[in-house]
Amino acid sequence: MAGRRPLGARALSLLRWLGMLLLLLPPLLQAGQGCPGPCYCFATPQLDQCSYVRLQEPPRDLPRGVRNLTIAGGNLTVLRRAAFAGNGSRPLGDLRLLLLPRDNIQAIEDRAFQGLPGLAALDLSHNPLRALAGGAFRGCPRLRTLKLNQALLLLGEAPEEPLAGALRNLSLRRLELAGNGLRALPGAALPEGLEELDLRNNSLQGLSPQELARLESAPLGRLQLYLGSNPLRCDCALRPLLGWMRNASWRVPDARSLRCAAPRELSGSPVLRLRLEQLGCGAGREPGPEGAGWEPRPEEPGEQKELETASYVFFGIVLALIGVIFLMVLYLNRRGIKRWLNNLREACRDQMEGYHYRYEQDTDPRRASASASPSGL
Repeated sequence: MAGRRPLGARALSLLRWLGMLLLLLPPLLQAGQGCPGPCYCFATPQLDQCSYVRLQEPPRDLPRGVRNLTIAGGNLTVLRRAAFAGNGSRPLGDLRLLLLPRDNIQAIEDRAFQGLPGLAALDLSHNPLRALAGGAFRGCPRLRTLKLNQALLLLGEAPEEPLAGALRNLSLRRLELAGNGLRALPGAALPEGLEELDLRNNSLQGLSPQELARLESAPLGRLQLYLGSNPLRCDCALRPLLGWMRNASWRVPDARSLRCAAPRELSGSPVLRLRLEQLGCGAGREPGPEGAGWEPRPEEPGEQKELETASYVFFGIVLALIGVIFLMVLYLNRRGIKRWLNNLREACRDQMEGYHYRYEQDTDPRRASASASPSGL
């Protein structure tokens, strides 16, 4: 009948669909074998990322090719030796990112992350840590980023000591300790070569000259410090920190956002705009780290001068761009402009010739005598 496909064509179409199904079946089976039951896998079959939720213990059947592992909202409680590598029998050499936020982790034992030689970033934020072994991060030679935000609140009155032991011999580049109620700079816990330290939302009222001298030492000479949302007390004790930030503003990227929390009359005031007399200190120079002093700023802060200079530079750049665009427009329309100038010149020439002709006519003596003869008759 008309409109119906021949039997051979339908069979060929069916065979084509079966071939496509056979091609897709091996990857699906491989993904099903490599991805554990409670794990959500992405970019299979390479297993680039696995995400677990509500686990009671570290997973034991992790695929070897996993690169990013997320376990959130679980109840892991204790991380024992080689917790993620099957007690060392199944190392995960491709794992780069391990996220363990809000997993109720209370204790981390020695070599808990052994078997993860390629681990570069570890997030343990929002865990109520009560015990942190000195060798907790041994076996992670490539670890560069460690996040412990709101994880040290229950570690004791002096969390710096266990933290220093755990971070010893690490080559970290970024360390996040936000929201841990720290009242002083954990100087002894800072590994050499650290480039970024996040101390936001702690209980810091300032930094002493000794702490600033530690930051000026060679191992931490490139360190950038984030101090936002700390209850800074803007009195005479703040002078060393204020002078240090003004002399090296790049060391505190969020310095412009810092505000005074006390005393009451300065509450909410920008720290960088404070004047010497507002701090309640006597006139003179205040020794900063390594004996360096700083002079009181004039009424207009240096930051305002920098902003004004930057504005002039920006304005000059804008004018230069406008000039370049104008020259480009002239160049692209050079033929039309030349034609317009020629037309304008011709028009002016015609106009001038007309004026010249009328002038000659008016000054002709024969025309003047001819015009006067009728009046004499």
